[in-house]
Amino acid sequence: MFFSLFKKWKRDKNLSNLTDKEFSFLFDEDTSGEFVVFDTETTGLDPKKDEILSIGAVKIKDNKILTSQTFEVYLKNSKDISSKSIAIHRIRECDLMSAKSPEAAVKEFLRFIGARTLIGYYLEFDVEMINKYIKPMIGVTLPNSMIEVSEIYFEQTITLIPQGNIDLRFDTILKNCNLPNMGAHNAVNDAIMTAMIYLKLNSRRKK
Repeated sequence: MFFSLFKKWKRDKNLSNLTDKEFSFLFDEDTSGEFVVFDTETTGLDPKKDEILSIGAVKIKDNKILTSQTFEVYLKNSKDISSKSIAIHRIRECDLMSAKSPEAAVKEFLRFIGARTLIGYYLEFDVEMINKYIKPMIGVTLPNSMIEVSEIYFEQTITLIPQGNIDLRFDTILKNCNLPNMGAHNAVNDAIMTAMIYLKLNSRRKK
């Protein structure tokens, strides 16, 4: 009970900081029955100094991935993209020629997710990156409920290997869930593969 009260207090405090009432829908009760799986591609792994280059997302409803409702947006960057970063996500400066301003792109993402629960792989990082943009823009951080797939995978796997080290790498989880690797490493593909992992783990949990 204490935890739920604290959670409500934290949410109310966050809402009180909202400076753009257009986005009050983020705090509504979600009745869509949908979840949003999302991923970001960034210039690096430090939210304090790195930037988002792209955001990809897909919705889930009734244990189905709604591939017709994917979201993808590229963001203009203010810093050079390192060769190390390009080797991972293959986003080059020339790929961002038609990218949107960070403010326009992130606000578009907020309208896509609404008040839906968010799902991701190492979601904490992606959320921190999004919060870096929206806090100065609208005064709040993402209030959505969140589900971390690596946490579900760990909880299910630790019962089988109680004293072993659990490999939480993305490719390993895909392989152990008998799911195909879609190859191209981009935000939308990663979101779809993460959605596949979530549905597979969820079906195991129900059994």
